[in-house]
Amino acid sequence: MKTMIFTGLLGLFSFFSQVAHAQLAKPNDAQIAAIVVAANTVDINAGKLAQKQASDQTVKAFAKQMVTDHTGVNKEASDLVKKLNLTPEDNESSNSLKKDGEATIEKLKSMKAKEFDRAYIDNEVKYHQSVIDTMDNTLIPSAQHASLKSLLLKVRPAFVSHLEHAKKLQSSMK
Repeated sequence: MKTMIFTGLLGLFSFFSQVAHAQLAKPNDAQIAAIVVAANTVDINAGKLAQKQASDQTVKAFAKQMVTDHTGVNKEASDLVKKLNLTPEDNESSNSLKKDGEATIEKLKSMKAKEFDRAYIDNEVKYHQSVIDTMDNTLIPSAQHASLKSLLLKVRPAFVSHLEHAKKLQSSMK
């Protein structure tokens, strides 16, 4: 049963794997903006659910940090998009992220207590690793505006820190 649940949560990461491994056409800056906002929104929504549904206080604290940090990144991205006079352009990748994020939330909603905590943290480990890989392999190399590339490079260490924190939580739950 746990394997089936875990496998179901991996659907969210299919987008990142496709982008990173298939090397889809390079997204333009407006598409990158939409991908960044979608990726952060997915993690904000998962974090809000975990703040309500997690049973472990360290998981709740981690979720609160994810909401705070990813909300901050979305604000920075939105401010930059306005400054650059870009309109985020929904695309296959951003739409896939949104759809997969909603599916993950629905799966997580059905879980309780430690099962939820483990599934949420497992999700966060895979999610942040996939985001980092996609940033490194697709988003940063494709960004045309120096300030967009600079923002991606600036927030990357936070994603690495989130990944390390999630991995520590994951190892303590085994």
